[in-house]
Amino acid sequence: MVRLDSVAVERWPVAGAFTISRGAKTHVDVVVCTVLGDRHAGRGEATPIYYHGEDAEGCAEAIRAYAESAGAGGLSRARVNAEMPRGAARNALDCALWDWEAKQRGAPVWQLAGLPEPSPLPTAFTISISEPARMEADARAAVARGFTLLKCKLGGEGDTARIAAVREGAPDARLIVDANESWNGHDIAAEAKALATLGVELIEQPIRHGEEAQLAGLRSPAPFCADESCQDRADMPRLADFPVINIKLDKAGGLTEGIALANLAQQQGKRLMLGCMLSTSLGIAPAFLLGSRAEWVDLDGALLLARDREGGLIVRDGLLHPGALWGLGR
Repeated sequence: MVRLDSVAVERWPVAGAFTISRGAKTHVDVVVCTVLGDRHAGRGEATPIYYHGEDAEGCAEAIRAYAESAGAGGLSRARVNAEMPRGAARNALDCALWDWEAKQRGAPVWQLAGLPEPSPLPTAFTISISEPARMEADARAAVARGFTLLKCKLGGEGDTARIAAVREGAPDARLIVDANESWNGHDIAAEAKALATLGVELIEQPIRHGEEAQLAGLRSPAPFCADESCQDRADMPRLADFPVINIKLDKAGGLTEGIALANLAQQQGKRLMLGCMLSTSLGIAPAFLLGSRAEWVDLDGALLLARDREGGLIVRDGLLHPGALWGLGR
């Protein structure tokens, strides 16, 4: 029988500040849980989805409450995914159970899940929203570190000037942008056209969640990607006007649902982006396994921290290499 051993809330400092249209973060609180069974332990980490009202203490309490309710039957991925709501609490527990299963069976998670063996991935590096000159400097610095794909945070007013500055600082980089629901009230088609002229190849979440109808019939030279509008498979019927979806395990509620969402989306002809919240490498590692399925990989959550866990993922020349923290079956 597998049982919950511990749940902890940890605070990790951000390198400088991480700034989007909703505000700036100087730290991130994550929830980490450990499960035990058959002499093996498994760990999972998740970051609360703050725009859903989640916080780390609440997620930790939800994990404790569910584990207590599981009773003598213990914990299993099937039950967790059937009985817990989507979100960060389920993600932490689902990933801990995957890690435990890998150790119990002596095989890596990618193999147990029927996924390709992971290899280094080119990841986007996030450029926080700021004045154009600052974003230009940040883009220049990111390219100097070897990153070839930059994800720029936007906020509505002045976005074209911001991206023009980023393009000046990184003339050869691939660019994607994330509006974080900030384009309501703007001419979305005109904004998209202007950014595409500057080489932007993907536009995340231009409108607010629940207002997806604004995109009906709208033509854009750069595809729109659903982020806040897409949590798990239940959201798919509303996403006809998003040719791309962003899969984040904290939203979906774990690797189990993340795999199922990727399968359904690709069956429906959607293209995939793989994203993350701010977190340590322990939170990034499960998502890394889906990297080969996605056209755009944005797994820089641990790279934006002032420090990471020992044994975390490694970056060389803009490529993210798997670490030794999770899911290896040993």
